[in-house]
Amino acid sequence: MSSLIEIVRKRFLDAIRSVNPAGRWKIVVVDEHSQKLLGATLKMFDILQENVTQVDAINSNRTLQPNLEAMYLVMPTTQNVERIINDFSSGKQQYAAAHLFFIEGLPEPLFQRLTASAAEPFLRQLVELSINFWPLEKQVLSLEHPDFFFSFFSPPPSQALFQAAYERFEDDLWFTSRCIVNACIQLEEFPLIRYHQPSTHGGLGPLKPPEPVVPESTSSSRWKGARQAQPQAEVVDDHISKRLAYMVQDALDEYRRTNPEFPKSANAPRPRGVLFITDRTMDLYAPLLHEFTYQAMAVDLLPIEDGTKYRYKFQSSIGASEDKIATLSDADQVWTQVRHMHMREAIDKLMEDFNKFLEEHAGFKEGSGATSLNDMKDMLASLPQYQEQRERFSTHLNIAQECMALFERKKLPLTANVEQCCATGLNTDGKSPKTLVEEMVPLLDDRYVSNRDKVRIIALYILYRDGVADEDRRRLFQHARLTMAEQDAVNSLVHLGARILRGANDGNRKRSKVKTSDDEQYELSRYRPVLKTVLEDHFANKLEMTFFPYVRDAPVTTIQASQLRSPANPTSAASLRSAKPNWARAQRAGAPVAEIRQRALVFIAGGMTYSEMRTVYEVSAALGKDIFIGSTHVFSPEQFVDDMKVIEIGGKGSAELPQGLQLQPSPPNHHRSYQASYDRRYWIRDAPAATRPSSSNLTPRSKARVLSSSSIPSREATPEPTALTPPPSSISSRLQKEKKEDRKDGKKKGFFHF
Repeated sequence: MSSLIEIVRKRFLDAIRSVNPAGRWKIVVVDEHSQKLLGATLKMFDILQENVTQVDAINSNRTLQPNLEAMYLVMPTTQNVERIINDFSSGKQQYAAAHLFFIEGLPEPLFQRLTASAAEPFLRQLVELSINFWPLEKQVLSLEHPDFFFSFFSPPPSQALFQAAYERFEDDLWFTSRCIVNACIQLEEFPLIRYHQPSTHGGLGPLKPPEPVVPESTSSSRWKGARQAQPQAEVVDDHISKRLAYMVQDALDEYRRTNPEFPKSANAPRPRGVLFITDRTMDLYAPLLHEFTYQAMAVDLLPIEDGTKYRYKFQSSIGASEDKIATLSDADQVWTQVRHMHMREAIDKLMEDFNKFLEEHAGFKEGSGATSLNDMKDMLASLPQYQEQRERFSTHLNIAQECMALFERKKLPLTANVEQCCATGLNTDGKSPKTLVEEMVPLLDDRYVSNRDKVRIIALYILYRDGVADEDRRRLFQHARLTMAEQDAVNSLVHLGARILRGANDGNRKRSKVKTSDDEQYELSRYRPVLKTVLEDHFANKLEMTFFPYVRDAPVTTIQASQLRSPANPTSAASLRSAKPNWARAQRAGAPVAEIRQRALVFIAGGMTYSEMRTVYEVSAALGKDIFIGSTHVFSPEQFVDDMKVIEIGGKGSAELPQGLQLQPSPPNHHRSYQASYDRRYWIRDAPAATRPSSSNLTPRSKARVLSSSSIPSREATPEPTALTPPPSSISSRLQKEKKEDRKDGKKKGFFHF
């Protein structure tokens, strides 16, 4: 199976290797964003051994190097293009020549600006890499834009700023679509696209200035009233998932028109992939539940920075305590083996591997192995000669010990049981819970249960009841002694399509009971994320087109299967969790697994959970598919609750947006452009000489983020220049000639352009 991280690494190395100056050595010039991307996947040693003398920041005061060629690896912003031009203008020659590699597609105005500038004679190649996203794990990618949660779901702050909020929403949605297309390009997939279409258009906030509490979830698009508010505005009546799906389809079509050979895998026997586009409103239970698998539990309970940096105390070989920072990444084999296991199974696996290590390396007598986490801790201190192994086991020993201690201290057995009953609609006996309130209220009164956990309990209970009476809601808040901000976190579920309040005359919306997890060994892990049922049903040809329609090109077999169902009894949105999977039966029957596996990509706008990430790995293994998942960002339940507190004020005060969304009324004749979108996000500030970045600042980071496109010529295929002087023909004339040839023979050459 392809690994996103390996694809990114190879992509960067191929790009660097494709620059082969006559003098062998070269310089790499980066901006702040590309520096992080590069450092996330390659160590400085990996870069320097590719004949790179140094890595410079484009906004620093760089020394003239007229005898060396430079590879610019930057975002396509106005500022970066102007810096490139300035490097070769007014009699200045910063480098012998320039090879331009843009992280994203270069907008046409900037392309024209380059080809008409004084820098044009020095340009050797221009390549658009299409790699602007971050692969976090083998099968996980992220846009690293948690602020999109607020632009997608926060209500407009006032009618005066309605148009500005709408344009921010459209801009961020367009940017998201470009990043999804990048992922498809790197995976060489032109997928079928399916999108989540709920029965009601919730999840995009109200259409007017927010009120304290709205009794019903929003039943139409956030922007349905745009024409009344702004006659010039484009009216968007679609749910966010549909809107995004059509943007992605348009962008893929455009890319394929300019790149006729895309995808190269189209000639291979691999079945055509599928792209699922959904958003956070599809499953509101997953972000709130306590998870007890290793990775999800650790990130929920422990202060793990960005889900990867874990700080702990390590006992050195001389008995001293040291502060350590462990990186939880795919490079740690212990981590990848246990991260999706239930904590109980993970602890057993750690002890089993530890005892095996003792037998093979430490020379311990048979029968003297560890039988508990405390045994492991004591034995680790007696292995000073195995420093690397000690640190690896010590990291996960500390994680497991801390999690189990908090499991008891925070009363999670009782809390999680209530949460599971709310999320599944069933108790441990498989029946409707009759004593849920009696179990819940003592937890809300308990001072040892944190307020964040109380918010999660109340939110799950309200979701389970599909809204409660206003008086009941107030009593729940009083029992829990929630602050106003914590009450807002619960009330703000209305902006994600949930019903919070229910009047005396309001009927109950029918809510199907949920089929619990196939593995019923753990009573506190009964809930199955909606995503798991969606994927299983799709590959079993059971996923209703009513709720996951295709943008186009729906397979004939899928259409026929959908038409066989009675339209009078369509599957409800909640029933996505109740459908029983049939893949297990197929596996038991010995169904053959294709050698070339079909691919699927899931994208969740507004954030994904660690349980959904785990689901992708589980379904991939069970069904023999290569499934990837991506989102605007990854969040823990704690981060989700914190964001819900400030969603009504555009994220103001949140960790990601201390000042909230910066919305300004649009100037006259304003129009959104790709160039403006990149400029807004990746504008580089000039750094003082004492603090500007240097090549030594390019340190590896645990999160990997990026990917590939076939436009980079191989090392062998790239001819070496015979001299450092610019060739006589102009880059613009060469480009025009190559474009004409491309139209004739359908081939892309060294330069390409959207």
